[in-house]
Amino acid sequence: MTYDVIVIGSGPGGYSAAVRAAQYGLKTAIVEKDKMLGGTCLHVGCIPTKAMLHSAEVWGYFKNPEAEGISCENARLNFPAVSDRKQKIVVKHAKGVEFLMKKNKVDIIKGYGKLAGKGTVQVHSERGAESYEARNIILATGSEARMIPGVTPDPMRIFTNIEILNLQHVPASILIIGAGAVGVEFASIFSRFGSKVTVLEMLPRLVPVEDEEVSKELERYFKKHGIRCEPGTKAENIRHTENGVALSATLSNGTVEEMEAECLLVAVGRKPNTENIGSEGTGVQIERGFIKVDGNQQTGEPGVYAIGDIVAGTPQLAHVASAEGMIACAHIAGKPTKPINKNRIPGATYTEPGIGSVGLTEAQAKAQGFDVKVGKFPFAANSKAGILGMHDGFVKVVADAKFGEILGVHIIGPHAYELIAEAVTAMEAEATVDTMINTIHAHPTTYEALGEAFNNVYGMAINI
Repeated sequence: MTYDVIVIGSGPGGYSAAVRAAQYGLKTAIVEKDKMLGGTCLHVGCIPTKAMLHSAEVWGYFKNPEAEGISCENARLNFPAVSDRKQKIVVKHAKGVEFLMKKNKVDIIKGYGKLAGKGTVQVHSERGAESYEARNIILATGSEARMIPGVTPDPMRIFTNIEILNLQHVPASILIIGAGAVGVEFASIFSRFGSKVTVLEMLPRLVPVEDEEVSKELERYFKKHGIRCEPGTKAENIRHTENGVALSATLSNGTVEEMEAECLLVAVGRKPNTENIGSEGTGVQIERGFIKVDGNQQTGEPGVYAIGDIVAGTPQLAHVASAEGMIACAHIAGKPTKPINKNRIPGATYTEPGIGSVGLTEAQAKAQGFDVKVGKFPFAANSKAGILGMHDGFVKVVADAKFGEILGVHIIGPHAYELIAEAVTAMEAEATVDTMINTIHAHPTTYEALGEAFNNVYGMAINI
């Protein structure tokens, strides 16, 4: 049998691409090496971490119920039950992905898939090596956690995002190397559950891809809630001790401090899974592990596409992978396509307070030569944020002074990862600051803060 499309990898990008290809009437198969469909995001990434973050948020209310006018005696945290709930959510959604394949008549091929010559995918499994023919192949092999050279993860002391999700207790203390989304999310989780958390980041600030003011606000909040933050710090000499893990930290001021904790999380980025995909002798171009593609997600090899974490030049985000899968399938089916616009990709970090962003930071806009006007509005002045007891953070709009073009929106505050949707839609629709000023926002809502921030580009916010 010859397939129209074979997708290698069943993460969000891969399974979404398989469904879309089938919707276009293409005979489709998906190859997955792991026991269940869903990839890193579903099993050891986006979904389980957000389930734990939700539990941490709920636990926060139980720890301080008096603030809500509620008396709650002897509240206790059952962490194994938290872990069990997380896993049930994962399994439910994995079964949901499998159902989608059956519903859309996508064949599931179990095993490790790789390119094996023009129009051929070779799948290695317990049955041995089997070959499948395809007119088009979509590589969606995802990524894995990068490790510090010389450091090996283990189930007890040194973790990546995988091992830490298997914990059945709350560690008394945890060191986290890396203050990107993964590092700060786990810092937020375990700090609220009661761990003593220290975050080390080699770059000068936390969440370094975000607007600088967002980074400062997150660090301020973390420190206020007992999370030690050490940006501009280099961690070396990582070693096991009798009671946990120790390392030598060269702090931003040049001093060296010996640090020890019960466990260590290494969250220093993700490595694309492209080492053994059969690209040798093909036109697939790989640079520093990432695959080069054109605007239709095509590689240099005819009929071979790449999407998601393995693609050069786009962020390693599940929703980016899915969007790239839609583009690849549309091109295969001869439908109109629109390349990824990097300035329209929402970023979401699920800390407390949450972070949502899209477009240029203030520094990036100025560096590109825009005459920048900024509008800010604090959640401390937002009624719904006050009701929620979430007063920290702000909305920041970066705009072009001449035409009112929205260049970027950056939010840190209650459920910012949800609020950013309005800004993404506005920018995709090419709305201006004036459009958003004239857009009526419901009251009382947290998203009113966006309307106020747009007004404040012209110094016209009402509630400050």
